[in-house]
Amino acid sequence: MAFSLTYQSHSFTFETAPELFSPKNLDRGTEAMLSTVTFEPGQRVLDLGCGYGVVGILAAKIVGPENVVMTDIERAAVQFARHNAEQNQVDAVEIMQSDGLNDHHESDFDWILSNPPYHTDFSIAKNFIMKGFNRLKIGGRMVMVTRRRLWYQKKLTSIFGGVDVKEIDGYFVFHAEKRRATYAAKKRRR
Repeated sequence: MAFSLTYQSHSFTFETAPELFSPKNLDRGTEAMLSTVTFEPGQRVLDLGCGYGVVGILAAKIVGPENVVMTDIERAAVQFARHNAEQNQVDAVEIMQSDGLNDHHESDFDWILSNPPYHTDFSIAKNFIMKGFNRLKIGGRMVMVTRRRLWYQKKLTSIFGGVDVKEIDGYFVFHAEKRRATYAAKKRRR
């Protein structure tokens, strides 16, 4: 299976497989998320739960492939992401199999983007949010898209101190900016 798309005047082709998320085309949630992001050359980007690589590969064309890290827990997703990065001439991106943020330790990202599996319990998203906060540089942003609002809004606010939410085509896109080195809800010792 394959499909093509254009993003910021760049053309891309992606190969997928039926067992991967949204194998026939770019899903509407990811499209909504990408519509709220403006990448700039030199920024560092983490595509968390990259699937077959759309977000990281699109970002790599703008920020430079050496500034992009892509992770997914599924081996097939990682293999397709590597193939798609090569096919779209951004094969210098770093792509690794990882259980969320557990298996790599890079930090100082300007952007962490994720379309987490929101049809399950919230443990995966909680892990992404809490560990993701520590991987962003001050001023960096975590961007997530889901169909659920309340839990994500509360969790992101408790960790980041606030969150901007946009509703686009039935999806909620959350932008949370890291403004301090510690969680917002963390009590300070006197």
